[in-house]
Amino acid sequence: MSRKVLACIDASPYAQAVCDYAAWAAKKLQVAMSVIHVLDNADKAVHTDFSGSIGLGSQEALLQQLAELDAQHAKLALQRGRIMLDAAKARAEAAGVKEVDERLRHGQLVETLAALEEETRLLVLGKRGFTSADAHGHIGLHVERVIRSLHKPILLTQQSYTEPKSIMLAFDGSATALKGLEMLAASPLGKGLPVHLVMASATTAATEAHMEAAAGILRNAGFETKVAIVGGEPEEVLHQYQQQHNIDLLVMGAYGHSRIRQFIVGSTTTAMISKAKCSLLILR
Repeated sequence: MSRKVLACIDASPYAQAVCDYAAWAAKKLQVAMSVIHVLDNADKAVHTDFSGSIGLGSQEALLQQLAELDAQHAKLALQRGRIMLDAAKARAEAAGVKEVDERLRHGQLVETLAALEEETRLLVLGKRGFTSADAHGHIGLHVERVIRSLHKPILLTQQSYTEPKSIMLAFDGSATALKGLEMLAASPLGKGLPVHLVMASATTAATEAHMEAAAGILRNAGFETKVAIVGGEPEEVLHQYQQQHNIDLLVMGAYGHSRIRQFIVGSTTTAMISKAKCSLLILR
């Protein structure tokens, strides 16, 4: 099965950036792109039983009106979804993606994405969705569940698209972090981009040896690589480094049991994602 870049869009301000990042990734990976919009059944109105406070005839009339409104709402949501998908497809094609398909689905977002996991090479979605677009400093309601549930790389976007010109890989020297580094080294996604390999740790002979060995893997794969060891708490100093060096794409691992993982998948999931000032690629 040919795996695709899956762009998950909704009516939030993130939709255009999701489409643009997905188009960039599809071209880099030389794969097709799918644009999906999920009509979440949980958003349907829940009707209150008014039978204890109004007459039966009035209740029946009200319920009929509510049912008609529900039908209108569902029809409009369907039309809006198709319009968004058509616009996203046109945008991706204008960006140079040769093969783009549209998918409109009913159901729960996480379950829908999980069902498409086998045919997904990379999932792209906004840091926040329609219901939480203005909740700055936080992540969307579904983001943590998506990260926990899927086992594919996930690209979380900011509201505006910036074509990645540099990559920062957060590295802690663990075996699982090394796996993430090897994934990046082998992927076409970052080819041609300089990589900043950054460790949040005290500088010791051991950490320097870990970093040089890791940098050697990237350099052997053709990456221009800069090594940095910065002291302090990862959730603070990694973001400081990213901003100081104007990094466009922050890459993190989301597996194993390293300290970095605790900030991505765990009780403090939002610590790294919510503070990120650039888009974030989470490797599985």
